Amino acid sequence: MAPSLKRDLQLSSVAGGRRPEAISARDDFGDQEDVRLLDFYRDEEAGAGGREEDGKGMRRIQVRVTGMTCSACTSAVEAAVGGVPGVVDVAVSLLQSKAYVVFDPDSVKDEDIKNAIEDAGFEAEVLRDSNNAQSRSQKTLTGQFRIGGMTCAACVNGVEGVLRKVPGIKRAVVALATSSGEVEYDPNVISKDEIITAIEDAGFEAAFLRSSEQDKFCFGVAGLCSEADANLLKDIVNNIEGVRRFEISDIRSEIEVVFDPEITGLRSVVDAVERGSGGKLKATISNPYGQAASDDAKEASKMLRLFISSLILSVPIFIIRAICPHIPFLNSFLLMHCGPFLIKDLLKWLLATIIQFYIGKRFYVAAYRALRHGSTNMDVLIVLGTSASYFYSVWAVIYSASTGFWSPTYFETSAMIITFVLFGKYLEVVAKGKTSDAIKKLVELAPSTAFLLEKDLDGRNTVEREIDALLVQPGDVLKVLPGSKVPSDAVVVWGTSYVDESMVTGESKPVAKEVSSQVIGGTMNLHGVLHIKATRVGSNTVLRQIISLVETAQMSKAPIQQFADYVASIFVPVVVLLSGLTFFGWFICGSFGAYPDSWLSEGSNCFVFSLMFSIAVVVIACPCALGLATPTAVMVATGVGASNGVLIKGGDALERAQNVRYVIFDKTGTLTQGKATVTTAKTFSAMELGYFLSLVASAEASSEHPLARAIVDYAYHFHFFNKVPTNQGSTKIRKDNFYTEWLLETSEFSALPGRGVQCLVDGKAVLVGNRSLLTENGISVPLEAENFLIELELSSKTGILVAYDGSFIGVLGVTDPLKREAAVVIEGLKKMGVKPVMVTGDNRRTAHAVAKEVGIQDVRAEVMPAGKADVIRSFQKDGSVVAMVGDGINDSPALAAADVGIAIGTGTDIAIEAADYVLMRNSLEDVITVIDLSRKTFARIRWNYFFAMAYNVLAIPLAAGVLFPFTRLRMPPWLAGACMAFSSVSVVCSSLLLRRYKKPRLTTILEITVE
Repeated sequence: MAPSLKRDLQLSSVAGGRRPEAISARDDFGDQEDVRLLDFYRDEEAGAGGREEDGKGMRRIQVRVTGMTCSACTSAVEAAVGGVPGVVDVAVSLLQSKAYVVFDPDSVKDEDIKNAIEDAGFEAEVLRDSNNAQSRSQKTLTGQFRIGGMTCAACVNGVEGVLRKVPGIKRAVVALATSSGEVEYDPNVISKDEIITAIEDAGFEAAFLRSSEQDKFCFGVAGLCSEADANLLKDIVNNIEGVRRFEISDIRSEIEVVFDPEITGLRSVVDAVERGSGGKLKATISNPYGQAASDDAKEASKMLRLFISSLILSVPIFIIRAICPHIPFLNSFLLMHCGPFLIKDLLKWLLATIIQFYIGKRFYVAAYRALRHGSTNMDVLIVLGTSASYFYSVWAVIYSASTGFWSPTYFETSAMIITFVLFGKYLEVVAKGKTSDAIKKLVELAPSTAFLLEKDLDGRNTVEREIDALLVQPGDVLKVLPGSKVPSDAVVVWGTSYVDESMVTGESKPVAKEVSSQVIGGTMNLHGVLHIKATRVGSNTVLRQIISLVETAQMSKAPIQQFADYVASIFVPVVVLLSGLTFFGWFICGSFGAYPDSWLSEGSNCFVFSLMFSIAVVVIACPCALGLATPTAVMVATGVGASNGVLIKGGDALERAQNVRYVIFDKTGTLTQGKATVTTAKTFSAMELGYFLSLVASAEASSEHPLARAIVDYAYHFHFFNKVPTNQGSTKIRKDNFYTEWLLETSEFSALPGRGVQCLVDGKAVLVGNRSLLTENGISVPLEAENFLIELELSSKTGILVAYDGSFIGVLGVTDPLKREAAVVIEGLKKMGVKPVMVTGDNRRTAHAVAKEVGIQDVRAEVMPAGKADVIRSFQKDGSVVAMVGDGINDSPALAAADVGIAIGTGTDIAIEAADYVLMRNSLEDVITVIDLSRKTFARIRWNYFFAMAYNVLAIPLAAGVLFPFTRLRMPPWLAGACMAFSSVSVVCSSLLLRRYKKPRLTTILEITVE
C-alpha cells in the first residue's frame, strides 16, 4: 500500500537557510505546475494565528476533531465554533483533523469550544501542548543521550518503556547498536538531568550528548578553582550582550549559556571570558561527536579492565580445581583445614565472592532495575545462573564443614561464566564500535582549527589568528591553505584553486574554485590559497547534515526488528521456564532411578546433577544475538551507503528497497542532464527572427524554469554574438543590467501550470508554451508548423509554440541531452528484475523518443506534477513496491507517494525531506547501488536471524542434556557461558562483513566481458 503523504513528506528549509515558500513541481516546459504544498498549512496558520497580533490578550489553541469526513464536516465545525461568543477566528483542517481557534480568554474557555464541537456531532480534544503560538520544534527539544549497559532488545524495550512513562517526554527511541537514545521532551516539564536519572533508575548508565536547542551551549571552563573564580565568571557573562541566562557548575567546571544567536555567538562568549579574566579563565567547547567516540573508548577500556580482573581471579580457582589435585604437595596443602573448612574451599570461596559481587556487581544492579520495572534481559539470566552455582557452592562448603561429609563445589562455574561473559562483552563493544566507523570518518573530515582573517583595531591591516573550527560564525572570512581542509560551507571571496570533494559528494574529479564559487566544509583544498566567507556553520553545514541523516537512519528501526522485539519480550521467561523443566525433569528421573548412578560424578547426587544442566540452560541462552541482528547490519549499511554517496534515511527505507519491482524515472534532470539548450528557432510569419527571439525572451525572462533560462540565453547570444550559445558559455553571460538593454517591457505576466507562460507586450498578448495553451486560446497551428513540430518531437526535442496578438508566429526546438549512463543503468535494472518506467509532462512523441533511446518500454507522457503520484499509486494497487527517482524538490509529491523515494542531489543541497534516499552524486548508477545494497543488507540480516535462532534452538537442548544419555557428554555451565558470550560477537562480526561491500559494476550486471 502506498505510504501516505502526511507520513512521508516532511517539509523543512533547504540548505542555505532559505525557507521554501512553496514546493514547485516542475518537470519540463510542458510540466510547469506549481504544487503549493505549504499554502494550505500557511493559510491555516495565518487564519488561526494572525489575529493574535491584532488584539492583545488573544489566545490560540488547537483542538483535535474526530469524525470529520468531508468539507461539509469542516464547515459544520467552523460554524459551531464561530458561533461561540468570544471566538475571534477559527480554521479547520480536514487532513490534520484539527481546528485552530483564536479567542478572548476572558469571554470563553477551552471547555466551551470543546463542547461546541461535540454538540455539532464530533469528538473533540484540546491539545494542551498548543496553547501558545510557538511551533512544535520550538517548544520541545530533542536530546541525544549515551546509554551504557544495554545488552539485548529487551534492554532497549525496557529503556523505551520507562522513558515513555515519564511526564514531559513526547517520544523516545533507543538504538542498541549505537548505545544511544533520542528523546523528544518538553524542557518546561522535565530537564535533561531528570531524563538521565530515569535511565539510571532503569538500570543503565546515561550521559547527555547534545540537544537540538540552537541557542543553548555548554562550555568547559579551565581555571575555575575557587568561589572567587566563579564570581568573576558570573560578572563576565552577565556583561555579555545577548546572553539571556546562564548556570555555572563548579563541580564539572562548566557553564551552560542561553544566548540570542542574532546578537552574539559562541566565539564572542569564549573571547569575552578569556579577555575579561585576563587569560586566567579559558572557555572551551567540545565536539559532541568526539565525546561519543571517547565514550566508546572508555566503555571498551572499562570492559577490558573488568575482564582482566575477573580472569586473574578465575585462573587460580580453575587451577585449584583442575590442576592442583595432580600435584601432591599442593594438593596436601589445599586439603589442610582452617578451622572446620578446607583451605581450597576457603580460597575458591574468597576469589569467587570478589568476582561474583564486586566485578559482577553490574549484572546484579542491571537485573534488579530491570525486574523492578517489569522487564527481563540477559543480565537476569546471568544473575540466575551464576547465583545458583555460587550459592549452592556456599551451601556445600558450610554443609561439609558442619557434617564432615564432603560435597563438590562449583565456584569455578560462576567465576568462569562471568569471565567469559565480560570477555564477550568487551569483544562486542569493540565490534559495535567498528559499525559506526562511517560516522567517525565523516566527523574526522571537519578540521579542528581555522584561520580567521579580521581587521585590527585601526581597521586597516588584516590580522590572522587560529581559532577552534567550532567557533566559526556566519560572515567570518577564513584563510584556507593548500593541503588543508575547508572549515565550513562558504563562498570564495579571493583566490583560485582546485578542491577535492570526493569525501563528501563521492565525485572523484577535483572541482575548480574561483571567486563566488561555493565550497563545502570538510573538503580538501589542493593547490592555491583561498579566502572564503562562511555562509553555513555548525549543524547547518552539508557535512553535519550528512552526519545527522546517517545518525537518524542508524537510530531508526527496520520493520523486521519487530520480530526480535517480540521474541526478546518473552525470551527470558521462556528460558527460565525451560531451565526449571530441565531441573525437575532430571531430578524426578533420578529420584525414581530412571538413570544409573554411574552417570553421576564422584561425590555428586541427582540434585547437583540436575542443577548443572539447569544452570547451563540459563547461561547458554542468548537474547543478545537476536537483538543485534538487525541494528548492527542497518548501522553498517547506512555508513557504507554514506561513504558511497548514498544517504539512507532509515531502516524502513532500507528494508523496502530490497523488494522494489518498479522504478519510475522523471525525465528532465533525472534521465537527462537537466541542461536544456535551444537548438532551433523558426518563424512562420513575416516577423524577423531577431524580434521574434526578443519577444519570446521578454516573456520568459520573468520565469525561473530551466527552459526559460535556456531561451533567454539563446536570444542573448543571437543578439550580441550572432551565434548559438554553448553549454559552457551560457552560464557566464549573465550580467546585472543585460535584461534592461534589449528585452521588451512586459506586463500581466503569469505562469500557467503544465502549459506555459503568457504576458502582454505593447498591450498585445504573447503566449509561449505547448499545444494546449494555444488551443485554449483559440489559436490554430499551421500544417507546415505542425509537420516541423512532429520532426522535432521524433528527434527527442521539445517544441515550444509562440503566438502573438492572437496569431501563431513561430516554434523553438529545445533539447536536453541524456545522461551518458542512462541506457546502461536501465538495462542493468532489467537484469536485476526491476521494471523501469518513465513519467513526464512532455508530449507523447518526445517522451517516446527519449524512452526509446534509453530502452524504456513503459512511458506515461503529458502527466501533470500532481498526477505523478496517481501514476505511482496505480502501480501500487497490486501490492508492488514502487521506487520514484526524481530531483527531490520538483517531484516531492511523487517521491512522498512512492514506497521508496530516491532524490538525486548535487552534493550541496541535501535537505530533501520527501525522499527516503538522497544520491549525493548526479549519477543514475547509484540507483542500482540503492537496490543492491538493500538486498545484500537484508540477506545479511536474514542470515543473522537464522544463526541467532539456530544457535538458541540447538544450544538450549544441548545444554539441557538431550544427548547425554547417548553420548555421556554434557556441557559444563562455564562452557555454556563462553558459547553465549561468543554468539553475540559472531552476529556483530557477521554484520561487519558488510563493510566490504563494493558498488556493483555495470559490466558485471550486464554480463559484459571487457577485453
